Amino acid sequence: MIDSLQGIVRRLGEGELVLEVGGVGLRVAVPSSVLEQAPAPGEPFFLHTHLVVREDSLTLYGFTSPEQRELFRLLMAVDGVGPRLALAALSHLSGDMIRNAVAHEQPEVLARVPGIGRKTAEKIVFHLRDRLQPAEVALRAPSPVDTEVVSVLTALGYSLVEAQAAVQSLPEDAPEDVEARVKLALRYFARP
Repeated sequence: MIDSLQGIVRRLGEGELVLEVGGVGLRVAVPSSVLEQAPAPGEPFFLHTHLVVREDSLTLYGFTSPEQRELFRLLMAVDGVGPRLALAALSHLSGDMIRNAVAHEQPEVLARVPGIGRKTAEKIVFHLRDRLQPAEVALRAPSPVDTEVVSVLTALGYSLVEAQAAVQSLPEDAPEDVEARVKLALRYFARP
């Protein structure tokens, strides 16, 4: 199995990058967070990898940390979740958000990932609740008001990860009014 790669970035694409290792260009599927951290083409990059062997293909998946790769593997172990869906979950939600959604039994957070329906989200929570601990840095469990604020922000065009980060940045004493919380959350995006 290929456990890691270190090479030169040759191309960045939608959900993948090409890493040249020993003169061979390897296409590696990666979550969006890895693409955001990837250097410009021509620069060196290190990835922890997972190789998926199918009858008709060999596909490499790359991650910036062993923990992110382990979360990918745990997600794939859930019945009905393959590598593409696990990668989509890691592209739309941070590892801490997934851990907290499972720990607090909130399948609705996972169901917001494109391709993950309510039943699959419930399966993920059920199968991983004993395997995943909540994130060490405790994120507030979203209230129904915060869930509404996330919905408004995503409707405005922000990604789910951005919307959740904005909600998590709200002060503890923020008003419980949806409109007021949306205004405060929008200030998060206005910061330099």
